Amino acid sequence: MTTNSMMPELAELERIIEEGAGSIAARIVCEVTANERRFPIYAVTLGNPDKDVPGVGVFGGVHGLERIGAEVVMAYLSSLVTRLKWDGLLHRQLESVRLVFMPLVNPGGMWQGTRANPQGVDLMRNAPLEATERVPFLIGGQRISAGLPWYRGPLDAPMEAESQAVCRVVTEELLERDFSIALDCHSGFGISDRIWFPYAHTALPIRHLPEIHALKEIFDQSHAHHNYLFEPQSRQYLTHGDLWDHLYQGAALTSDRVFLPLTLEMGSWLWVKKNPRQFFSRQGIFNPLIAHRQQRVLRRHLPWFDFLARAASSHRRWRPAEEALASRRERALALWYRS
Repeated sequence: MTTNSMMPELAELERIIEEGAGSIAARIVCEVTANERRFPIYAVTLGNPDKDVPGVGVFGGVHGLERIGAEVVMAYLSSLVTRLKWDGLLHRQLESVRLVFMPLVNPGGMWQGTRANPQGVDLMRNAPLEATERVPFLIGGQRISAGLPWYRGPLDAPMEAESQAVCRVVTEELLERDFSIALDCHSGFGISDRIWFPYAHTALPIRHLPEIHALKEIFDQSHAHHNYLFEPQSRQYLTHGDLWDHLYQGAALTSDRVFLPLTLEMGSWLWVKKNPRQFFSRQGIFNPLIAHRQQRVLRRHLPWFDFLARAASSHRRWRPAEEALASRRERALALWYRS
């Protein structure tokens, strides 16, 4: 362990790993340097490793400023580790699903208090994928300078070490399964919590739109009073270099397996609205700074995480049958693309 009291999130993650020893597995998939300090990037796994069972990957801390993204992932992981001590039903559930966690994808950026990694690269603009339509200036990804936000990195350079680590874990743990879901946790857009799905590089619908629509439907039915807005990211803005578009494209074009990458985009503007002084804090624009609001955020997303694990392990019960795909796609197109 490399516990570092100067970064509470890393210390908390290593505490969870130590508490779960024997029930979970953890490995360092990459190390990064920031201000002459080295930080590990962990992948934590639990559940059935057999590639015949479905998988769920949960990711956080891709943007160093968005600490709440890492914290909600670790709150869920900590809950699982605690429940494994007494919850027989959870043990039985884990026989039918593989869970993978990367709560701190960008520890160097978190240490420095920046959105980008220590090289100034925005990891969500770093993949070798160009938007097919016009993107907004800067926010859609730029190669002008690492001194400006949303920097993509040098043209034709390899992806950053953190991006490559995510790709390796997704490829090894999720893409070799017949069905898998990834959830990447962020904050900083709007006043509502959103569940985004690809694409970000084009306004065209994805191949697995029927499966996305079916997943939304069973969540609506089982959690009737939730406040999430489901939508393709392209309804809000387009970008170059989206990491999840890159991974989805590679999987969808080369395999008949189903991989559904989702993004939880927590609406941090609501926190600023309730506490306007946060607007003058760099951290406050992206994180709830008042303790009771942070605790509320850490609680409110646990049912969503638990739902994804259950939905993945039971995917054969709700995924559209072959003969229903066309009608399901039409319903999805009417909902998200023809309004």
